[in-house]
Amino acid sequence: MTLQIDRLQDYLTRSAERSPEATALVLGDEVMTYGELEAATNRLAHALVEQGCKPGDRVGVLAAKTPWTIAALIAALRAGGAYVPVDSASPPARVARIVRTAEPALLLADATATALVDGLVEEGIGDLAVGALAEPLAGQRFASVFARDDLASLPTETPAAASPDLAHVLFTSGSTGVPKGVMIEHANVVAFVEWALRHFGTRAGDRISGHPPLHFDLSTFDIYATLAAGAELHLVPASLGLDPKGTARFIRDRELTQWFSVPSVLTYLARFDAVAQDGFPSLERLLWCGEVLPTPVLAHWMRRLPHVRFTNLYGPTEATIASSFYDVPRVPPDESVPVPIGLPCDGERLVVLDDDTPAPVGGVGELHIGGVGLSPGYWRDEEKTAAAFRADPRDPTQRIYRSEE
Repeated sequence: MTLQIDRLQDYLTRSAERSPEATALVLGDEVMTYGELEAATNRLAHALVEQGCKPGDRVGVLAAKTPWTIAALIAALRAGGAYVPVDSASPPARVARIVRTAEPALLLADATATALVDGLVEEGIGDLAVGALAEPLAGQRFASVFARDDLASLPTETPAAASPDLAHVLFTSGSTGVPKGVMIEHANVVAFVEWALRHFGTRAGDRISGHPPLHFDLSTFDIYATLAAGAELHLVPASLGLDPKGTARFIRDRELTQWFSVPSVLTYLARFDAVAQDGFPSLERLLWCGEVLPTPVLAHWMRRLPHVRFTNLYGPTEATIASSFYDVPRVPPDESVPVPIGLPCDGERLVVLDDDTPAPVGGVGELHIGGVGLSPGYWRDEEKTAAAFRADPRDPTQRIYRSEE
């Protein structure tokens, strides 16, 4: 019987039932199978419940990108919560604003966040319950309430916890620099993942890059499309961020079949001539999102890798990962022409409005986005939600997002 997917954690369960010994996550020499990941997330979810996590609670995740951090995200969902991923290298003052806004029931952290959690206490955030994703954490102002070794005696079955619609809250700086929390529901992500599986043909045996940080919404696609397909997610070490040759070597040596990143990474590799002619023979798909990729850079990659399929994805965090796509059919003949954002993904709507009137074909207006990926709005901020999200003048029963907000 095929498991009906309506919650993101169900993708893991389905793949773990089908192929428990298959590789799910890889970071260097650290490998976690689907069966191991399923057990780890369930044990960690039980620990969260024991610490008082209730359906609808938020769980802050302050940790480096590792297999156990991925497990922490899914465990929060299994416990009935919604996760709030935070960059553990962020200044304590910024994270304190996020914590005060999100009010997480507890935090999951690793050693990279010890100084940060100490800083949160110094910023006046009290009563922080912190679970350690590896060894016990002991800062100057806090101690962890459990560590990874404490999970061994906990059940490997999924806890009986309700799973509300909200999956995670992603805090972005916005134009003012003040963090605002974009609410993303399970259905938003499931809709995109199901489209992407069909469009890209993602399958078991694929080896997919995990390049973006976990607090960036592009990582949501990497994680859940991989789990949905029963593929392998190869987490890209942060140390490769300033090493174009090392990044190229990672793609080649890991025999990746899909690479997904922001365009600046592709530009960096091209600038340092890190992409050899036909240099990534296993690579099948190269995707980018989040910025404009200069057309000359795209042409450089396409000439070097003629066997690869190139796709531009476009969409703000408020519309869940991406809302439109453009499969580049050939090397651009005119490198002065920008790469199009293409057509809406299934279930998405792109609307160009001149004030409240749809702009004519070829006309100028503001791009608005609607459809299945649209966020419910900003966490506990009705004013910002009302300013960015509005009724579609063509159909007032539907909401749209003003993409420049």
